[in-house]
Amino acid sequence: MKVLVTGGLGFIGSHTVVELQNEGFEVVIIDNLSNSTEDVLKGITNITGKTPLFEKLDLREKSAVQDFFKKHNDVTGVIHFAASKAVGESVENPLLYYENNISSLVYLLQELQQKPEASFIFSSSCTVYGQAEKMPITEDAPVQTAMSPYGNTKQIGEEIIIDTAKVTNISAILLRYFNPVGAHATTEIGELPIGVPQNLVPFITQTGVGLRKELSVFGDDYPTPDGTAVRDYIHVVDLAKAHVIALQRLFNKKNVQKVETFNLGTGTGSSVLEVIHSFEKVSDKKLPYKIMPRREGDITEAYANTDKANDVLGWKAQLSLDEAMASAWKWEQKVRS
Repeated sequence: MKVLVTGGLGFIGSHTVVELQNEGFEVVIIDNLSNSTEDVLKGITNITGKTPLFEKLDLREKSAVQDFFKKHNDVTGVIHFAASKAVGESVENPLLYYENNISSLVYLLQELQQKPEASFIFSSSCTVYGQAEKMPITEDAPVQTAMSPYGNTKQIGEEIIIDTAKVTNISAILLRYFNPVGAHATTEIGELPIGVPQNLVPFITQTGVGLRKELSVFGDDYPTPDGTAVRDYIHVVDLAKAHVIALQRLFNKKNVQKVETFNLGTGTGSSVLEVIHSFEKVSDKKLPYKIMPRREGDITEAYANTDKANDVLGWKAQLSLDEAMASAWKWEQKVRS
């Protein structure tokens, strides 16, 4: 099977390409390199012994998407990662997020709906739940008014896929995941944001290696055990494997609905300070950090109920927070050496 992975040189995308190739899939990547580099291809090749096909294009260009599917008309499965993903940036620049995250999805689905059948895996997010009323969060938790334009694009994206699947031969799985962290055990690929990191762990590791003066902890007055925000941090390799299992579920027609939804997380919430302490433990370094005011768009806590993913999808996270932090630290040191 030939699988398209959009955003396949990004953090989660590249790890998923590795797992797909390990399972024998032929992979073609689309990436516009807005938050990644072509060097990631070398890392994928070094791990798997195979170089995936790569097309540099911007999914916001409808004609480019049409041309891609004419060239690669044997693509029957798509894993769609390509999207802008920073909560804070989306609050500051909402139109960028609506154009990038919604237009690209629509153009992909317009091409897939012309096929006799197609399988679509959507990179969604726990942000669709907003500040959920109950922890841990199940898939039945109400989708709340989004706290940020980024979260809203994930909600809208899910709605677009559900509406499209009703009237086309597209089957889809929406993977709502929590906070991906870590790096591949080989340190060939990992999280390498361009510019100032928007996510906690790369900021921690960049501070640890001396690239940043200190870490900003946004808020210590949340109603949590230590006052800092709580999230469910999942190792990116566990997350990548879930995408392959989900795609195989669609290819093998094991899905019981045209569109299925699964939470992907560890089921455990960790506070910002707990993540810092985990880093300090695995790195044997003291991390300088400063408490700052809360950020607009941030919620108090979010961690997953993973029963459905465990029982129905047949997937379970295997790697711990300490293992994730250790791999992220090894990766950061390699990149800066």
